[in-house]
Amino acid sequence: MMHEPILIVDDEKNIRLTLSEALETLGTEIDTASNGEEALTKLKGRAYGLILLDIRMPGMDGMEILRRVREIRPDIRVIMITAFGTIESAVEAMKLGAVDFLQKPFDPEEIRELVSRVADRDKLDEHKQLDYASYIEFAEKCIGERHFDAAIEHVHRGISVDPGRPEAFNLLGALMEIKGDRIEAQKNYRAALSLDPSYQPAISNLHRSTTAKWKQEGGIILEETKGD
Repeated sequence: MMHEPILIVDDEKNIRLTLSEALETLGTEIDTASNGEEALTKLKGRAYGLILLDIRMPGMDGMEILRRVREIRPDIRVIMITAFGTIESAVEAMKLGAVDFLQKPFDPEEIRELVSRVADRDKLDEHKQLDYASYIEFAEKCIGERHFDAAIEHVHRGISVDPGRPEAFNLLGALMEIKGDRIEAQKNYRAALSLDPSYQPAISNLHRSTTAKWKQEGGIILEETKGD
């Protein structure tokens, strides 16, 4: 359960309202900001536990806000909100410690599940025997803390527990992109597709990473979301 306030940063009023209403049932105080300047001002005055941050906004965009958040509150957890099918700058966002991504369109249950899952990552104990899902969650927690080598290690442990799941190989591919190893990233996306040829995140990531216009800051997709 998330106990610290949550800050929602989005220039669209209906998105702020949708997210606020979806998270009310978690019993956590919700605050909102319509632009980067307002968000940064609020961050200096309150101890938020989580920010839901739109990546594309007029004026100061989400990536610039994320960079500044890291200067003000390097410990804070940030979920990036992206338009459907256009996760841009995700590699850079992960480098800066974004803990997850929420794709539009989304539904209230999906929002609550993601926020609860991010909050529960703090309860994970790496010294305990973990199952596949816990290793992947711990890897994503390490990404949020910018401990990428540790994240890679936990993904490998998850694969050793259950080598038949495409999600871990797709995540490993994303981590290889962060490390700048496109070839290894592609190998892992292909490994995910060998397990499930219909796994859309790996299809999208492999297609993007093999095009001539591939760039380090290209958008990665971490997992399937409703509406894909």
